[in-house]
Amino acid sequence: MSGRREPAESAGTGRRRPARERILGAAARRFYQEGVTATGIDTITAEAGVAKMSLYNNFSSKADLVRAYLDDRHADWLGRYRERVGPEPDPRDGVLAVFDTYIDGADAPPTGDFRGCGLLNAAAEMPAGHEGRAQVRGQKEEVERMIAEHVTALLPRRPDAARVTARQIAFLLEGAMVRAGLEGDSRCLRDARAMAERLLDRA
Repeated sequence: MSGRREPAESAGTGRRRPARERILGAAARRFYQEGVTATGIDTITAEAGVAKMSLYNNFSSKADLVRAYLDDRHADWLGRYRERVGPEPDPRDGVLAVFDTYIDGADAPPTGDFRGCGLLNAAAEMPAGHEGRAQVRGQKEEVERMIAEHVTALLPRRPDAARVTARQIAFLLEGAMVRAGLEGDSRCLRDARAMAERLLDRA
């Protein structure tokens, strides 16, 4: 990834963006493209155009910045998903929109070249028992619950079938996301979406 600096001004306003926002934006790009461990504080502050003290005024430590990055990335995904489905999605469409939102991110990644799920990539760098892994697990479980709620609404009288189908779809999604990250594009996600569609049709 290039060493481009984060614009200090908000587009179209001429106003300087808050330091926290610039730091988090720079960290998001670097963490995603180069890894959490490989990215130092000096790299982030240089790209964000802030002093190191400014970073520590906004984040107590690098670990705190990583937590904020994971939360911000998950919140961004949820926001894009909700925009796509609207307030009351059809259950079947709601499930498939989970795949579509991941496909959107693979086709137009916000933080540089696509290299898979930023949450899983970060968790893979952390040792067993690390709080960041628990954070990512909770975020992934939230997506799985969303899928389960949609499938349950689709199969209201068949709770066992709904539970099994939702679990299959969730695992299909995550496996496809890992493989898509290795290949650098959305083809595996598109294949997985078609498989999920067939699972829903047969449920």
